[in-house]
Amino acid sequence: MKTNLNRLMIVLLLLTSTQTWAKGDADAGAAKVMVCAGCHGVDGNSMVPAFPKLAALGEKYLFQQLRYVQTGERVIVEMTGILDASTEQDLWDMAAYYNGESRQLSGAEDIQLVGISDPDDALALGERLYRGGNLASGVPSCTGCHSPSGSGNDPAGYPALGGQHAGYLEKQLLAYRRGERNSGNNAQIMQGVAEYLSDKEIKAVANYIAGLK
Repeated sequence: MKTNLNRLMIVLLLLTSTQTWAKGDADAGAAKVMVCAGCHGVDGNSMVPAFPKLAALGEKYLFQQLRYVQTGERVIVEMTGILDASTEQDLWDMAAYYNGESRQLSGAEDIQLVGISDPDDALALGERLYRGGNLASGVPSCTGCHSPSGSGNDPAGYPALGGQHAGYLEKQLLAYRRGERNSGNNAQIMQGVAEYLSDKEIKAVANYIAGLK
């Protein structure tokens, strides 16, 4: 219980953060994101699940991730060297541009899970986890940071998740659980959440989120 309370306090502190954000110029960013379009799409809606949708994720979150990649704090092989010549303002502009685009819904799929053969039951498990967490294992709900609709919390730097590729979400949750994704303060929160999620739960909640709008 004490561990869960500590996690909650961290979340509340980050939610009330007074850090500045929304510094980018979306018009200026339109030309700067052309280097990203091959993987993420001109409008930030990637067609390949391996590459995340960037549209409307949140300007602050997008800037933070671009910065982590630029400094090497977050390693994404496909992005190696792409941002080396970018200024901080360039990163803000790119973040503002993609945040201003509309994210297209990936949609949940009919999936089966270990011990759950009915796709409706699999989707229901994902919904329960997203909205209520798992009290027995100490997993908090996702809504506290990412909102009931999956629209995130931009001022706090929590990304919008609704409509994202399920495969990408699953990959990131597994990376958090293994401690491989560890850049930034928010990663500590996600590591603490993913630590107690089973493979089945991760697949279920990722699929549910893909259908949120």
